[in-house]
Amino acid sequence: MKAMTKASGIAYLLIFISGFYANFAILENLVDLDNSEQTTLNIINDSIQFRHGLIAFFIMLISDVFLIWSLFKITEPTQKIVPYIASLFRGLHASFFLVALVQLNKIYTITSGKTNSSELQTRVIDLFKKFDEFWTIGLLFFGIHLLSLGFLAFKSNYINRFISFLLIIAALGYFIDGLSKLFLVSYNEYQSYFQAIVVFTGVIGELSFTIWLLVKGFSQKTFNI
Repeated sequence: MKAMTKASGIAYLLIFISGFYANFAILENLVDLDNSEQTTLNIINDSIQFRHGLIAFFIMLISDVFLIWSLFKITEPTQKIVPYIASLFRGLHASFFLVALVQLNKIYTITSGKTNSSELQTRVIDLFKKFDEFWTIGLLFFGIHLLSLGFLAFKSNYINRFISFLLIIAALGYFIDGLSKLFLVSYNEYQSYFQAIVVFTGVIGELSFTIWLLVKGFSQKTFNI
């Protein structure tokens, strides 16, 4: 179990590193959905950087898929049914994220070696919007996963119960941002606030759990499940 806990902590850490790099260091610098011409030009001129972002996202996806299995094994002794529910919704999240990444890969393909044009700009922005929509839906499923994981943490006798509370708060952050993005007409006006909510709650919840996994995994002491 210690090896599984250690591997889960490393996988979660990889998600944080690759996710922040791809999303904030790459996409935030290249993409402006309100300026299709500049966005397309950025990607054409910085195709290597965009490819690095794609690779980072796929590392994130692979780590996420691994966690479907490893977190199930860690939480399985706690409940009979809920670990399956948690795994199912993390799997749905990974599936939607994969579909979202297909859209980014299409952008990389259609812009490689191309010159900027209005037709290309329209296609690029359309694919970015699809990427964002698929990922948003996936994150709603991820929120349900975190709720289930928070419940399992609360019921377990080996995970700190304060972490269960933080995981549930993180889930609520994903719900608030995701539902607002999909259904709130004026979302763009308050986007920075919603993003701050999901980043703050997600970081404190998931990072706390990541630290717990790493500490338990690398600790010389054994723990009972």
